[in-house]
Amino acid sequence: MSAPVVSTTCCIAGGGPAGMMLGFLLARAGVPVVVLEKHADFLRDFRGDTIHPSTLELMHELGLIDEFLKLPHSRVDRLSGQIGDTHVTIADFTHLPTHCRFVALMPQWDFLDFLAAQGKRYPTFDLRMRAQATGLIEEGGRVAGVRAHTPEGDIEIRADLTVACDGRHSTLREAAGFAVDSIGAPMDILWFRLSRKQGDTAETFGHIEASRMMIMLDRGDYWQCAYVIAKGGFDAVKTRGLDAFRATVVGMSPFVEDRIGEIATWDDVKLLTVAVDRLPRWHKPGLLCIGDAAHAMSPVGGVGINLAIQDAVAAANILWQPLRDKTVGEADLHRVQERREFAVRVTQRLQVFIQNKVITSALNTTARPRAPFAAKLFNWFPLLRRIPARLIGMGVRPEHVHTPEAALTSH
Repeated sequence: MSAPVVSTTCCIAGGGPAGMMLGFLLARAGVPVVVLEKHADFLRDFRGDTIHPSTLELMHELGLIDEFLKLPHSRVDRLSGQIGDTHVTIADFTHLPTHCRFVALMPQWDFLDFLAAQGKRYPTFDLRMRAQATGLIEEGGRVAGVRAHTPEGDIEIRADLTVACDGRHSTLREAAGFAVDSIGAPMDILWFRLSRKQGDTAETFGHIEASRMMIMLDRGDYWQCAYVIAKGGFDAVKTRGLDAFRATVVGMSPFVEDRIGEIATWDDVKLLTVAVDRLPRWHKPGLLCIGDAAHAMSPVGGVGINLAIQDAVAAANILWQPLRDKTVGEADLHRVQERREFAVRVTQRLQVFIQNKVITSALNTTARPRAPFAAKLFNWFPLLRRIPARLIGMGVRPEHVHTPEAALTSH
């Protein structure tokens, strides 16, 4: 029996930040869109949680900021760190030319649920959960849609345009045969959580010591902790034993000593493999890659989510009219890459510089690190903190919403 066929204008594979934002904006502009999300919900332990001022500004432009900020979140208006015995405030967001001058720490599942709810207000938005894109349909030298697996069986989604938003291990970009330029990252991340208690400080986000680095994010009732290790070094950490790992964590953040036993086994510690790469070409006829599918970012600066969202906004701005007019072609897809590629290249270049000059240096030294002269300048001249705040908070070439709003309907 042949698979059931669904027809639409745009099929988006992946319900992460890029996919959900693009689906919402296209539906808002009256474009029929199907978004495929392979999971039954958006609950994931290790999604990034930083909503930067550039994304909050988009919510303001969409008229949604007040409702959005009713969701549980915490606010960070400065980023600081500890390098050896020196405390450094690196970025101050309070001077940004945006309506929200802070980073919101919000569970990504809440953010994605919010976008899904907004998309469902429009009649052309079709979100299909537990639907995983498994391959491309190619006809006449172009991509004509995707094959997907659902609990009810396999289906085909025929579309004028398919957009791969299925992450750094994208099934669709592999199926398309896209070349990937690997830039590399010197580290991986061990991700775990510890309970948060009243009186805990939320001041220090990053702590660098000899051959050690850890970041702690305040998630309300618990700390989300990211312990940085050398690339491929997890087996060596496990060989030294769980007690040694716990002792190292306490050495970095002594105030967690009374709850370090919450890391009961290695099952409580998850390895996140860091990759930095990008596609030389993001598109082929009928197919466009954006977000992590087009460019995997380093966790440095936590900008990956927001860069993916900027991709989605740029794609919606450029493609909504050709999609509605049924005239979308590869030249339109190339315009999206042209618009976003400069920001991606500059951001990755900055991330690699920090990886090589700060992270690699810290992981490879046995002496207690000293804050570099450049870092001390941020303490001596607070005005300088506005520069990293601008780069982290707004990014290179921030996008703005230029898509129209179609009529609403109730679902």
